[in-house]
Amino acid sequence: MVDATEKRLSDIEVVPIRPASQADAKVALSVLKDIAKGSEAIAKLVASDTPLKHLILAAFALSPFLRDTGASSPAIVEALLSESLPGFLRSRIDAARLAWQSGAAGKALPDAEIMARLRRARREVAFAVALADLSRLFDGRETTRWLSEFAGAAVSATIDHLLLGAHESGKFVLPDASAPSVGSGVVVLGMGKLGACELNYSSDIDLVVFYDPQSGILVSRDEATEVFARLLRRLIRILQERTGDGYVFRTDLRLRPDPGSTPLAIPVEAAMLYYESRGQNWERAAFIKARPIAGDLPAGERFLKELTPFVFRKYLDYAAIADIHSIKRQIHAHKGHGEIAVKGHNVKLGRGGIREIEFFVQTQQLIAGGRTPALRLRETEAMLHVLAEAGWIDRATAHELIDAYWFLRDVEHRIQMVHDEQTHLVPESEAELRRIASMLGFEDTASFSREFSRVLRTVERRYAQLFEQEARLSAETGNLVFTGQQDDPDTLKTLKRLGFQRPSDIARIIRTWHYGRYRATQSVEARERLTELTPELLRVFGESRRADEALLRFDQFLSGLPAGIQLFSLLGSNPGLLSLIVNIMSSAPRLADIIAARPHVFDGMLDPGLLAELPTRDYLAPRIASFVAGAHHYEEVLDRLRIIAAEQRFLIGIRLLTGTISGLQAGRAFTDLADLIIAAALEAVLAEVRSAHGDFPGGRVAVVGMGKLGSHELTAGSDVDLILLYDYDANAHQSEGAKPLDPARYFTRLTQRLIAALSAPTAEGVLYNVDMRLRPSGNKGPVATRITAFAKYQREEAWTWEHLALTRARCICGDKSLIGEAEAIFAEVLSQKRDIAKIRKDVEEMRDLIDKEKPPNDIWDFKLIPGGLVDIEFIAQYLALVAPAKGELPPPAGTQTMEALKGLGAALMDANDLDMAVEALALFTEVSQIVRLCIDGDFDPKDAPAGLVDLVCRAGDYPDLKHLEADIRRFSKAVRGIFQSVLAG
Repeated sequence: MVDATEKRLSDIEVVPIRPASQADAKVALSVLKDIAKGSEAIAKLVASDTPLKHLILAAFALSPFLRDTGASSPAIVEALLSESLPGFLRSRIDAARLAWQSGAAGKALPDAEIMARLRRARREVAFAVALADLSRLFDGRETTRWLSEFAGAAVSATIDHLLLGAHESGKFVLPDASAPSVGSGVVVLGMGKLGACELNYSSDIDLVVFYDPQSGILVSRDEATEVFARLLRRLIRILQERTGDGYVFRTDLRLRPDPGSTPLAIPVEAAMLYYESRGQNWERAAFIKARPIAGDLPAGERFLKELTPFVFRKYLDYAAIADIHSIKRQIHAHKGHGEIAVKGHNVKLGRGGIREIEFFVQTQQLIAGGRTPALRLRETEAMLHVLAEAGWIDRATAHELIDAYWFLRDVEHRIQMVHDEQTHLVPESEAELRRIASMLGFEDTASFSREFSRVLRTVERRYAQLFEQEARLSAETGNLVFTGQQDDPDTLKTLKRLGFQRPSDIARIIRTWHYGRYRATQSVEARERLTELTPELLRVFGESRRADEALLRFDQFLSGLPAGIQLFSLLGSNPGLLSLIVNIMSSAPRLADIIAARPHVFDGMLDPGLLAELPTRDYLAPRIASFVAGAHHYEEVLDRLRIIAAEQRFLIGIRLLTGTISGLQAGRAFTDLADLIIAAALEAVLAEVRSAHGDFPGGRVAVVGMGKLGSHELTAGSDVDLILLYDYDANAHQSEGAKPLDPARYFTRLTQRLIAALSAPTAEGVLYNVDMRLRPSGNKGPVATRITAFAKYQREEAWTWEHLALTRARCICGDKSLIGEAEAIFAEVLSQKRDIAKIRKDVEEMRDLIDKEKPPNDIWDFKLIPGGLVDIEFIAQYLALVAPAKGELPPPAGTQTMEALKGLGAALMDANDLDMAVEALALFTEVSQIVRLCIDGDFDPKDAPAGLVDLVCRAGDYPDLKHLEADIRRFSKAVRGIFQSVLAG
């Protein structure tokens, strides 16, 4: 067996990975041959038939990041052929730790120099760790330890650099300029995975920085806040900014006390006062893993020692359980029912994911760590062993969760190694899933999917058992008597204790159920099942904030059900489904109203496979087609479309609500559904018009989706923006039916029928509200436009705003040949080289006009706030219009804003501005999708259902609203600046 200190890549005897495709393998071999031309050692490797050669070829084939790094820096490959892995990594980490040193005593380096040194070291460490991990010479424990050690070295070097610079400029007086951090009183804590030495491959790092004014380094205490703010802004730039050498770490300082209103670094005393008086349970959980990683390390240890009574309370803290439930709701780890989707699953935040294992451990640390010091370890695996030894969990649970934890960490690392991206989503495409399966050593995607699903199920089951146990520990149900006309005093006390504010009203509602006043409770069997279910129902509803409101919505839902026996039986045997209903009733009034008005939409929730299937076009199309197939006449077709559209919209919403899909995925799903429904409606309308007026010779029709429909970004309540294009035989003057019409009237009638089919209110509701103002000449023009007129208008008459809108145009249904002609027109118009100054002026004027005529209501108006969604959309659309003049190809019309932004921004934006805009768009999209799903109208935190506030925080992975609001302000300010710089560029 190879000594761990001497492990070398050449030690491998079996290659555990293989290329996912022959094409990737050929590219990898070509790159390796190219870099061999300048290196005798690499040339020798290429000529060999060793496991090491096949490992590197497979790694290059599977990871474009590793392939590009090897091609641009062959010296790294060459060094790894001769050096041991620990020796290679130790020397690079040591170099990173000393990167602040200039060689001249007391003289700080320029920021650009330390940035370059750290980026080179990071690239070398990332490359070596990836190969060691993929070869299985390192397991997940070693991988995370080396990555964490490098992060500590990089942050320490940056802090030393900044302190020395402040000393040199006269802002600080350091005790020892040759060791800037020693005795400085500057506390730098690594949080989360960095604190626990469990950093993932392309991780962000979470830091909290405090300083001790008593340390004596401050020349002027009055300037402390501003001096530290400047230093920490530089720290973020040094570590995070993308340069030609790449980046070091994306750096997050938001875990400090009240980040929306406090400076980037605060005094130690102020921090201690905050935690003692106002600290939250989620902050207790965060500090379990906190570790001094840079700055004055002894001062950091003293701070954490003083903070121990806040993190680990002396008495068993079962009162914290409800709050921990609330924290749990803010992550994408919903305890759902049915199967778990593999494609698109979030390995960190999703059901059965890494976060659930971490919460499993941290929950018990928060409860018992005060009285049992052994339960205060940072590392997840070590804590699971201790929990088993202390009897808190059995050894089988500990071993299951340890194995699951490292398996999921391996999956996470490989997802990130592909492109060196901070992502936790399992790929949705089969080809990319095959890549991940190959990187993990699986033969195919099926075997990987089986094992991945098994592990997620194991974690979810263990996590659910933990919370069920703690629910029993935290509260006994007590008396619940709902017979007779009068309230039972003990029952009212129980209801109050369960979390209801108006127990008498709740008791009255439940008596209504038991008296069989609703159709759903008229049968004896249904009432018996509901009676059995009531204690658990009340307990789960009581855990939601504003429990009374949630139960009232559930009562409204029951009152509309045609029958209840099946539902009550399912809820009794399926706690996950009950949790889901409570989630809807407490968080999403809009969805609750839909269920109450149309209980049939709920039927789809009873399918245990619901959450396992992503609602893609391929998933939706056959369901819509089979549901509509039995309709016998026009109105029945439309009613069936309304029923299936409402049900599928609702089920997409449920997936979004539970975190099964992201906001971006929901936007695509809502759009795919609209495409299919509009296509089916058009087919029905065409048949109806032909039956009355006949075919039009040479007649062809295409429907163009504009706005969010065109760019795959619909929300639950979106209108659809449409343009109807048509053409016909130029020699034909009227249709061929019993009631012939001339061309204009024929295609106008057809368009009007389509609008009515989609937007007319009926007993089954409305399909979509239709907006046709984006057609040529807007409301002044005809509702249908001939293709030749459309082309002429776009080439000769359209305003800049109409060409901006055209960047999102997408043909969604109709005649294939006409669709081809329309897409050719889109491409031709968008590829024109335009006057950049004119486009810039027009866009600035349009944005100013929106600011003036539609000012945002508040910071939660993500669309209209300066630096919000409108600005980001303008950036993408502006770049699309000016791209040809700048020598770049514009993306196809109808490209999703995120894809357009990434594609155009890579060539036409500063890399750091692009990262910021993409991150802002992702956050605004996630939160907007949740808000639009759950309520009609604007989001106001003061009036919003408490459950919705939790969901909004969860959508962005924030611990509370204050942190989310602070980041929205930060992003919107940055995006407005980016918008202005993009236009100026």
